[in-house]
Amino acid sequence: MDDIYKRNVEMIYRICFMYLKNSTDSEDAVQSIFLKLLKSNTSFADPEHEKAWLIVMTRNYCKDILKSWWRTRKVELARLPEAVWRDDGDRSGEVLDQLLALPDKYKIVLYLYYFEEYSVREIANMLIRKESTIQTQLAKGRTLMKLSLGGHYDK
Repeated sequence: MDDIYKRNVEMIYRICFMYLKNSTDSEDAVQSIFLKLLKSNTSFADPEHEKAWLIVMTRNYCKDILKSWWRTRKVELARLPEAVWRDDGDRSGEVLDQLLALPDKYKIVLYLYYFEEYSVREIANMLIRKESTIQTQLAKGRTLMKLSLGGHYDK
């Protein structure tokens, strides 16, 4: 269990942060997800199966939190806290802010494709969507990111 935690904790935190948009809720979600894993006694065929299972579990858990009675009635902070995993490049904070502002269906697909380096087929299997849907969401997400960044991004 310790090895699974060490291999996946940062990725799980980043996915939680993308959905929940604050570090406190994200840390709580990470703890809950690993607790569920511990209680489930799930065995994995390989590290990729493990990673895919955790990503799907994380997505579902975060969506459940966002639908909860408490979450829908509490006041959100106007500004997101600084993420600990941000790069300190010139515009990386701006890119992250724009990514977090995208609708969930684009945000998670872009994250899995660019940050976790999953293929379109792997993302489609994890999110239980057609490959063509994932490709469309990637294209639309890229367009939205480009527009929100002023039409271009030069790093």
